[in-house]
Amino acid sequence: MSGLLARYERLVEAGELRPDADQRPAARRLDDLQRELETERPGGLLGQLFARKPTRPRGIYMWGGVGRGKSMLMDLFHVTLGIEAKRRAHFHAFMQDVHARLRDARKSEKGDPIPQVAEALAEGVRCLAFDEMVVNNSADAMIMSRLFTRLICHHDVAVVTTSNRRPADLYKDGLNREHFLPFIDLIEAELDVVPLDGPTDYRMQRIGGLDTWHTPLGEAATAKVREAFFRLTDYPPEDAEHVPSAEIDLGGGRVLHVPKALKGVGVFSFTRLCGQPRGAPDYLAIARVFHTVIIVGIPQMSRDMRNEAARFVTLIDALYENRVKLFATAEVEPAALYPSGDGAFEFERTVSRLREMQSSAYMALGHGGG
Repeated sequence: MSGLLARYERLVEAGELRPDADQRPAARRLDDLQRELETERPGGLLGQLFARKPTRPRGIYMWGGVGRGKSMLMDLFHVTLGIEAKRRAHFHAFMQDVHARLRDARKSEKGDPIPQVAEALAEGVRCLAFDEMVVNNSADAMIMSRLFTRLICHHDVAVVTTSNRRPADLYKDGLNREHFLPFIDLIEAELDVVPLDGPTDYRMQRIGGLDTWHTPLGEAATAKVREAFFRLTDYPPEDAEHVPSAEIDLGGGRVLHVPKALKGVGVFSFTRLCGQPRGAPDYLAIARVFHTVIIVGIPQMSRDMRNEAARFVTLIDALYENRVKLFATAEVEPAALYPSGDGAFEFERTVSRLREMQSSAYMALGHGGG
C-alpha cells in the first residue's frame, strides 16, 4: 500500500506520530477519497461509449482546533495522491489569485466573470486542496458561493480543505453575511464535514519551553518570536522573506493589513495596533481571525502615551477573552509598561491578564470566547 492511510500507519508504527483516535478516522476518509480520484476511467472509444458517467467524488472539510494534525494530514494527502490533476494552495493566496483573475475577466467584457474564472481554475484540476480556509472580508464572502458551486457542481472538482472553524462559524458576524450563507449550505451538501478536534494540541507541544514575553527589545527578543512563528506555522525559516500577508475586513470599508499572516498566526507591530486610532471592534476582528498574535516593539509607555495605553488595554481584553495566544517583544516586563499616568490604576488589570496569558494553563485553552 502506498496511499495516505498506509503512510500514516507507518509513521505511527515508527513513533514519528502518536496514535490518535481523532486523526485515524480523518486519515481513513482522506484515503477513501484518494482511491476514488485515482480510479481510472474505462479507456478507448468502446469504454467511453458504454461507461456510466462517474459519480462526482465528495470533497472533505476537515475542521478543528490548532495543532490537531490537519495540516499534517493534508500534507500526506497531497503527497500520496497519485494523480497529476491536483492543486494545493493556501486559501488566502488562492483567493488573491481569484480576485486578480476576476479583474482581468471584467476588463475583457465577455459577460459574467465568475463562470470564466471557475472554468480556468478547473482546467486540468480534479482535486483542489486548501490549507486554512478562513473568510475575513466581504469581497471573498460575496463571490465564494457562486465560484465554488461552479467548481464543484459544474466542473466536478473535488475540494479538500482544512479550517479552524466549523462551517456554520465561517465569516461569523461578518458584513453582509447573508450573501455568504449559500456557501455554508454548499459545504454541507457537497463535502463531508470531518471534525478533528481532539484534546491534544501537538503544535503547542512543539513550542513547549518557549517563553512568550521577551525583553529587552533587540535582535535576541526578535529571534525568539521568529522561532515561535516558524514552529507554529511549519513554515521553513529559509523562506522567511516570502511569508504571506493578509487583510482583515474591519467593516465600514476599512481594511487592516497584516504584514505576516499564516495558519492562524498574525504578526503586528505595536505602532500598527495601538499607535493609530482603533477601537474594540478592530481588536475583536483580529481576535476572531487569529489563534495566535505576535506583537513586536511594545515600548514602555510614558504619561503622554495614555491613548496608546488605553488602546493596549482594549487590545489585550479582546485577545484574552477570545483565548488568543500572545507572543511579544517589549522594552520592559508587563508590570513596568505603564507605571504612571491617566488610567495607570486600571492598567494593573491588564498586567494581571498578561501574566496569566503566559501560563501553561492559558496556553492550553482552545481559541474562541466562552
